[in-house]
Amino acid sequence: MEIRADASVCIGAGMCALTVPKVFDQSEDEGTVVLLEKAPPAELEDAVRRAVTLCPSGAISVS
Repeated sequence: MEIRADASVCIGAGMCALTVPKVFDQSEDEGTVVLLEKAPPAELEDAVRRAVTLCPSGAISVS
């Protein structure tokens, strides 16, 4: 799994950081998504997919 996060699309809802704080954070300046782990371990894949689903702006995607 590889994650892509587009801060220019992010609206700062924070669902990603709340759902998987080991993978996502928010910038202190703008509140937009910060990707901490581009290729997370397998045990976090389900949580990452949930974060993608919960993102209201569609700023996060996985492949």
